[in-house]
Amino acid sequence: MAEISSDLLKNFEEFLESADRDFKEQKYNPSISSYFKAIAILCDYFIYRERGLLPKNNKERFLFLELHYLDAYHLISPLFKEYTDSYNVRIHKEQVVRLRDCVEKLKRIFKIEK
Repeated sequence: MAEISSDLLKNFEEFLESADRDFKEQKYNPSISSYFKAIAILCDYFIYRERGLLPKNNKERFLFLELHYLDAYHLISPLFKEYTDSYNVRIHKEQVVRLRDCVEKLKRIFKIEK
């Protein structure tokens, strides 16, 4: 269990570093993607820490959060569309800022100090 938790936190840190770097370089599409992946990993880490389970995909992750961690679900659910929009349209700074702020809110909700 410790190895999986450690790997999840390392992956979170890497995606967050990548997102921050891309944001500073005004590469908003890759930045929003990396922020969302960091968010997903934070959720997975929390679910794994609390329940010993790892979601296999976004559908499982959202369902689990909706059933057990409604605050987190309501925070990230509206952001999923912005993330998926980045596949096809140009993303703007304001959209990325919402996801970046979400990372910090989730860290507080989940009591993660990284």
